[in-house]
Amino acid sequence: MAFDSLSEKLQNVFRNLRSKGRLTEDDVKTALREVKMALLEADVNFKVVKQFTKDVQERAIGQDVMNGLNPGQMVIKIVNEEMIKLMGSETTEIAFKPGKELTIIMMVGLQGAGKTTTTAKIAGKLKQKGKKTLLAACDVYRPAAIEQLQINGQKQGVEVFSMGDKNKPVDIAKAAVEHAKKNECNVLIIDTAGRLHVDEDMMAELVEIKEAVGVFQTLLVVDAMTGQDAVNVAKTFDEKIGLDGVVLTKLDGDTRGGAALSIRAVTGKPILYAGMGEKLSDLEQFYPERMASRILGMGDVLTMIEKVQESIDEEKAKELEQKMRKNEFDFEMYLESMGQMKKMGGLSSLMGMMPGLGLGNGKMPDVDTDAAEKNMARIEAIIYSMTPEERKNPKLMNPSRKNRIAKGAGVDIAEVNRLIKQFEQMKKMMKQMPGMMGGGKRGKRGMFKGLPF
Repeated sequence: MAFDSLSEKLQNVFRNLRSKGRLTEDDVKTALREVKMALLEADVNFKVVKQFTKDVQERAIGQDVMNGLNPGQMVIKIVNEEMIKLMGSETTEIAFKPGKELTIIMMVGLQGAGKTTTTAKIAGKLKQKGKKTLLAACDVYRPAAIEQLQINGQKQGVEVFSMGDKNKPVDIAKAAVEHAKKNECNVLIIDTAGRLHVDEDMMAELVEIKEAVGVFQTLLVVDAMTGQDAVNVAKTFDEKIGLDGVVLTKLDGDTRGGAALSIRAVTGKPILYAGMGEKLSDLEQFYPERMASRILGMGDVLTMIEKVQESIDEEKAKELEQKMRKNEFDFEMYLESMGQMKKMGGLSSLMGMMPGLGLGNGKMPDVDTDAAEKNMARIEAIIYSMTPEERKNPKLMNPSRKNRIAKGAGVDIAEVNRLIKQFEQMKKMMKQMPGMMGGGKRGKRGMFKGLPF
């Protein structure tokens, strides 16, 4: 995640605080100096960092904290609360017009931020919420943009309105409004053109579209990897055309992530969504408290649970559970369970949300998620090299079959033997623990069933 480096630095500061029985004023000031440096290195806006550390210090150097039973823990609690406040305190969602009135959303942003893909991602989210959405292709300057929107719209099961690249964007937007009303759509999302940098022509075009069709929500898509530039872009767009919210993309990348901690404070505009990958499902509602929890290495179990619930096919999961209970688990089902994990973003994505397993927290230095994902890919290759009969009945496998499978997967026969042995051990364990897949009092029934871990 974008905040791995920041998380590691902050957690080192917190470890030092926890190790002290009592805190002096100097201890707090020293810790906050380190926090300040970590935030600046993460490309958080200087004024934001200055105000943040001032607010934390004022709250931390108080009688209740300094004389408390666990002052180190109290300072960490204050840092967490102030970080949540910095990012907006409450979760903000896209606003819609009442009843069946058409809500028009205009997507804006610079070229390369992922605006067109994000437009389709949001359409998919709204479809899940029961909104009948129409996408309008108004980026007529980049030939691939219209086709890209059409392909992604088709994947999301959302209609795309296009008039090619020979018409003016404002005329396309007007025609899209008529088409949306005629087809009883309740949301229209307009994908506009981006530029490599902010220019007057682009802004004039956006203002013209906004005024011509009565845009209700204007959402800016910014690339989190551009750090402080993302904040400056947000400020300029808000001043020129007015924004209602921001979508941060590429928060899964190897970046410092300072934009997420600065945008709300600098512009006053809420972050609505965070793009966590390139797949159309990789868009998360932005929860300030969950993001603060991830940054501070406390995990994000709620988002992980939501990912599991969204990704797992209930019918398949029930069938899988029944087979497990009857000890009929086979390699076909193993493949399916790995597919479910991929839908959720893979092993590293899930581990980043687990308390104590977040990357960079120093608690589990021996966990190499990249190696684990590569191992899963090898397992998939081995299983795909088996015939359907072999997958359903592992007992069929003799040395000649194993040799054929190893050659097909490009691995040593020892790896095939190891997988079969592990698989048999897992089946035995499932037989001994028939209740482990059921959920019962521990939470929603079957929440983690079907996952290969």
